Amino acid sequence: MASNRIISVGPVALTTTLTTNIFNCAITSLTGPTGITLTQPYVILRHIRIVNKTGTAATFSLYKGLTGANTAGTEIIGLGTTVAANSYFDWYGMLRFESTDYLVGGAGTGTALTLQAEGEVGFT
Repeated sequence: MASNRIISVGPVALTTTLTTNIFNCAITSLTGPTGITLTQPYVILRHIRIVNKTGTAATFSLYKGLTGANTAGTEIIGLGTTVAANSYFDWYGMLRFESTDYLVGGAGTGTALTLQAEGEVGFT
């Protein structure tokens, strides 16, 4: 039985570039001891918080897909969703990210919003 570990992501300032890679769980080298086959991890995000640190409302958009991509059909959370001034937006659920998946996105206002997330990492 798998024994997943808790993981936290960020904080990451969201920029106005909506194709910014925010998160990916791939390991660049799977070289391991002789006789052991290492595998890529997966991550299950369970909570995402977007904090607005400014006195003005700001928007954000998040996508799940390829690196640097925000194509139609990959929107997952907050497509132009407004976060009130000096407030936050919370999302709860279960999003599985394989090593080939990226959390991509950004904000309508440069560095007004900060993303932080929690979940768990496991190996197949």
